[in-house]
Amino acid sequence: MRIERLVGMYIINDIGYTKYREAMMPLLSTYGGGFAYDFKIAEVLKSQTQKKINRVFIIYFENEKSMNNFFSDDKYLAIKEQYFNDSVSDITEIAKYKC
Repeated sequence: MRIERLVGMYIINDIGYTKYREAMMPLLSTYGGGFAYDFKIAEVLKSQTQKKINRVFIIYFENEKSMNNFFSDDKYLAIKEQYFNDSVSDITEIAKYKC
């Protein structure tokens, strides 16, 4: 059963985040993952958190095991360290569901 995560983030370095996405996409594909939707947000009207959000997306995987394996993969962690950590200040998991 496919699993999807609806995530909000606050991107502080758009160039670095773009490099992160480019670097991680081939690995994401090997785990049966991808992005269903991806939005840049100008204004948040209502939120249940104090974290800032300027990007919202749905990331999906074939199953929960694939998702967990992707996020714990040493190659992914190296990409995250190189590009992501200095590009994103806030992460909000809005929802996670199976479909």
